[in-house]
Amino acid sequence: MSTQHTYRVIVRGTWDGLTEEARARLLSEVDEHGLSAMQFTEEGSLTYDRVLKHFSFRFVVVSDAGDGEGMASAIAEDRAAGLLRDQGYGHGELRSTATDMDTMKINYKGR
Repeated sequence: MSTQHTYRVIVRGTWDGLTEEARARLLSEVDEHGLSAMQFTEEGSLTYDRVLKHFSFRFVVVSDAGDGEGMASAIAEDRAAGLLRDQGYGHGELRSTATDMDTMKINYKGR
């Protein structure tokens, strides 16, 4: 049995080819997807602003430690692409960064 690790993954992208309907829907929900919405969840947390140029998702991905951050990034990018496709939102290339929360070193300040 393989060890499972928890990864926090940020997936970033650029809106591309949005229909007028998609733009209107995104703008009507923009207040729900601002800085205060930034949190890591398994379902993914989408953030963007009124300019509708860039967006980001924050995901929690649990996967085999042996597969590493690369696999966690691929899983998160696949989730993001699926969510965007399901909503009919066009986008450019997705890129991501992953952090293994189980191996992250925490430096506590001395007293």
